[in-house]
Amino acid sequence: MSQNTAETKNRLLFLIAFSAFVAACSAGIYDGLSTQFSSSVDGDALPWKHENFDSEEGKFTFAVFADLTGGERSSVFDAAIVQLNLLRPEFIINVGDLIEGGAADVEQLTQQWESFDNRASNAKAPVFYVGGNHDLTGDALRAVWALRNGPTYYYFVYKNSLFIVLDTEDNTAERQAEILAARNAAMDILSKDGAEAFRQTKYWMMPERTTGFISKKQSEYVVEAIQRNGDVRWTFLFVHKPAWKTTTNSAFANIERALMGRPYTVFNGHVHAYDYEQRYGMDYIQLATTGGAQFPALGRSEDHITLVTVDSNGVDIANVMLSGIFDKTGRVPLDTGEMSFEVPEFDD
Repeated sequence: MSQNTAETKNRLLFLIAFSAFVAACSAGIYDGLSTQFSSSVDGDALPWKHENFDSEEGKFTFAVFADLTGGERSSVFDAAIVQLNLLRPEFIINVGDLIEGGAADVEQLTQQWESFDNRASNAKAPVFYVGGNHDLTGDALRAVWALRNGPTYYYFVYKNSLFIVLDTEDNTAERQAEILAARNAAMDILSKDGAEAFRQTKYWMMPERTTGFISKKQSEYVVEAIQRNGDVRWTFLFVHKPAWKTTTNSAFANIERALMGRPYTVFNGHVHAYDYEQRYGMDYIQLATTGGAQFPALGRSEDHITLVTVDSNGVDIANVMLSGIFDKTGRVPLDTGEMSFEVPEFDD
């Protein structure tokens, strides 16, 4: 075969392939992005009214679960992991209180973490850890966390969105010891004398019990992270305690100032009751439980997970109740027949 003949044949093959590609694009079989669509329907009258598929480049969904400890109820978190696997988020994050804590013995704490790690490892998606007071109150808990999980506050960027994890137990060592001693004494009073006596304890009066504490060092770290990632499309913050409600610690206010002018969302836990508020036009969402003890007197107490979808238009947030996530058989996965996902609110 002559060189001219070979070149002519190659050009012909290229033209045939290119013509097929153009025809496929025109038919909707290949759109050049990530979706494919074709149909058997011809003509102008169609049994659908547009072809703007919800499959935008860069769109993603992640999941958040709430407190599972602080009086963990059996099987709920394990069922939630199976349900999350059915929903297929790209990753999973939380708002703290992953173990019961309450011990100074490293071996006992290690066993608690082994239990949580084993259960969380059943998730298909990666699980990002956030520390709560049950995970981080006291030197022993913080030492075990550091050994197993590294830093207590950190950030990461995923698909041009910034995710910031904060530590609301970031007290000095001296204050940590004082809080831990007061908490242990208060928990003893609670078990012996009940809730009313508990509300008279030193621990109950401590501001750190409700809103936590964020150090200046941590605040500066977070502000720097926000400034360094000024071009992200959205910022998400995950805290255990609602640190913006404090009257004694300005660290979170400094973080909020750094966030001004950009879209962001804050998630917290700790209270075990769902709540929603807006600050500076942004969403601050307090999750209820994913297995933790429920307190209906404080608000809506129901086990749930939260699905967050991010695209170029912003953020969509859906709370999904565990009682409504069924597998293909129509059952709640791992349902023992005894699980109750919601406690009705008390009438005042």
